Amino acid sequence: MSEAMDAEGVRSLMEDQLRLSRRLRARIAELEDERHAPVAVVGMGLRLPPAIDTPEAYWEFLCGTDSALSGIPADRPGLRAVYDPSVGRPGRSYVDRAGFLDTIADFDADFFGVSRREARLLDPQQRMLLETSWEALERAGIAVRRSDRLDVGIYLGMMTSEYSERNEDRSDMSRIDPYYITGGGLSFGAGRISHLMGFSGPVLGVETACSSSMTTLHLAVQGLRNGECRYALAAGANLLLSASLMVSLCQTRALAPDGRSKSFLATADGYGRGEGIGVVALMRLDDAEREGRPVLAVIRGTAVNHDGAASGLTAPNGPAQQEVIRAALADARIDPAAVGFVEAHGTGTVLGDPIEIGALDGVLGEAVRRRGTPLNIGSVKSRLGHLEGASGIASVMKTVLMLQHGVIPAAAHPDDGELNPHIPWEQLGFTVLRRNTPWPAELSRRVAGINSFGMSGTNVHAVLEAHRPPAVPASASHGPELLTLSAKDHGALDRLADRVGSLLRRAEDTRLADLCHTLRAGRAPFAHRLAVVGATPRDLAEALADWRAQGVVTAAAQEPPRRITLRTEGPAGQLEAVVAALADAHPGLRDAPAGTAADAVAEDPAARLRGMLARLGVHASPAEGAGQAAPGPDARIDLSWEAHGRRTTLPLAGAGPQDAPGLLRAALAELFTAGADLRLAALSAPGARFVSDLPTYPFRRRTYWIDEPAGEPSRGPGAEAPAGVALPESLEPEALTRYLLDLLQEVLQAEVLDPELSFLDVGGDSFISTLFITRVEERFEVGMTADELSLDMPLHDLLGKLAESIAATAAAGQGVGA
Repeated sequence: MSEAMDAEGVRSLMEDQLRLSRRLRARIAELEDERHAPVAVVGMGLRLPPAIDTPEAYWEFLCGTDSALSGIPADRPGLRAVYDPSVGRPGRSYVDRAGFLDTIADFDADFFGVSRREARLLDPQQRMLLETSWEALERAGIAVRRSDRLDVGIYLGMMTSEYSERNEDRSDMSRIDPYYITGGGLSFGAGRISHLMGFSGPVLGVETACSSSMTTLHLAVQGLRNGECRYALAAGANLLLSASLMVSLCQTRALAPDGRSKSFLATADGYGRGEGIGVVALMRLDDAEREGRPVLAVIRGTAVNHDGAASGLTAPNGPAQQEVIRAALADARIDPAAVGFVEAHGTGTVLGDPIEIGALDGVLGEAVRRRGTPLNIGSVKSRLGHLEGASGIASVMKTVLMLQHGVIPAAAHPDDGELNPHIPWEQLGFTVLRRNTPWPAELSRRVAGINSFGMSGTNVHAVLEAHRPPAVPASASHGPELLTLSAKDHGALDRLADRVGSLLRRAEDTRLADLCHTLRAGRAPFAHRLAVVGATPRDLAEALADWRAQGVVTAAAQEPPRRITLRTEGPAGQLEAVVAALADAHPGLRDAPAGTAADAVAEDPAARLRGMLARLGVHASPAEGAGQAAPGPDARIDLSWEAHGRRTTLPLAGAGPQDAPGLLRAALAELFTAGADLRLAALSAPGARFVSDLPTYPFRRRTYWIDEPAGEPSRGPGAEAPAGVALPESLEPEALTRYLLDLLQEVLQAEVLDPELSFLDVGGDSFISTLFITRVEERFEVGMTADELSLDMPLHDLLGKLAESIAATAAAGQGVGA
């Protein structure tokens, strides 16, 4: 008996140990998967030379044959002044062509709440990063509401910030403004994005020379995998503003005299410089698929290392590059034989190209030759120029587009001549295409590598793959769709309606649910609004055209609708049928709202309907006297609210339950245009997903620019000029408030200030506050502290309180006007 019991105990112990071992192995596998979790590219924003500002325009450029190179723009007199075609002349640059952006001085300062004073002193890289970050998030369907404090990490790669040099004149330090610090500097470009958009994730500015923006991609991937943020922006920026750097590069003979990077060619003689800004929005792939984001490509693995003890600090190190390529493939868990294309660094230098190709061969060559399908090599630098700190992100966006379209653009022009003879092409199995070619059909997967190395010795490699979406039902609209558009001013709303209308006229009916879902839930709402309902894309396009033809100028809602009530009367069965019809049309409305007892909601259709409205941002109270026991054979359900001095009541139930979804959309359209802060993601039709090819916000750009100093030093725009605002004739509140508004306008260097806006809305910040109060205290004694002034209140109220304090202090004899 004892032996039997002992045997049973041992058996039980062994079974427990086996179960524990299985759980531990499963947990180890889970942790390993987390460490290698794939990351989705869900959106892109870009400014590439000469005037490429959408992914569609970039792809068209890549598939063409045009070069982005041009002569030095007129607004870069310093670069022009140092040009001399004689190579090697001290203090001179022999280059007069590069990939220049056609305009870098324009910016929508009002959209981002930046004052005119600050906008002029901001490095144009920061300005364009704000716009491209916004566009990348809009293309991902991520609505940026500052109050939401989204968990977005910012990872910015940038080599230089040369714009502030325009204020550096030791003989006239009055050009140094408070924004000299924050207007430039590598850390402030990333920090400004997060600050103005209200993000909570990590913010990093990275400088590893030409591999800077690829390093940020690696860090962003790691941040997402480690749970440091839910969304990430990996960005790169580069502008050519300094004659000093151009001269320095020419003194090292690093630059090609004709300004072009001739990647892999026999004529390679240095690299050609270029400008550009690029941002990619990233998420973990599982989160992106769960949220229905547009997955443009998948980042499978990344790696970064350093050359270490190479032959020189700036010389590439082949063995180190092999190490980083192997590490990225291991992180991606992808066999070298699966790689069909590599976007090489490809600077077009005699030393760099053979070393890089040799490193690729050392890792991929054997597998490529064994499979028999050549490995395609390319570098966008030969077309755009070398974007230095932003070159990596330009390569990433190119690769994403290639994986999407399944086409490899030509890497060299047919007239470019022979390939670099120092590279044994016939032995490698590598190909530099001379024409656009479909992705090799022999390869079962669409996998690409991106290689990057910097002059500082930092090497980065990434492995990307085309997305294979999971099998999900196609989206299907149940009846007419609600389309919402908004902007910060009427002119921008009109332009946006025009662009969306043009897209809708070309759209297939099957895209209707996705298009409307993206515009409703993937865009932040602004003060000027319109909403239309239609059953087809053409219906919506015609409704937008009608709205534009009417020429009615929209007015910004002063306050959102108030006292929203829901009346529900009639038989419980009919109420239940209405609720069921809404849930069938919009599955996202089925879940009980947070904080609601599920059992109570399930039993009470009126409570369930209020819960559905709450998920849409409509927090309605039961109407007085309303109840299911009211007389009458038919249900009465209506929603009412107060806005613009009147009360609006709209029905949510019609002749039958099938009318409810359409009536709800009509009510939401009215609420939206009245200024309600709606959350319309749950209104999506079954299977609806975000799409990335819709028009983004139409920024209203104005010129903000500091010319390079020439000749004798002069006062800069940051210098304080003598006060130009005349003192008020009296200390009466109205006159004093007017004076303070004029003074603030001068400090902000604004053309006009709307007294209905707040201090923060007009671009005020801590610097402006200090400058303004200092100017006031030069003239008056102020009897209140800054803590007593709310920067969120309208300017006429804020300055009115300040005027009252000044007047009261003067009357008490504690201070008088100068």
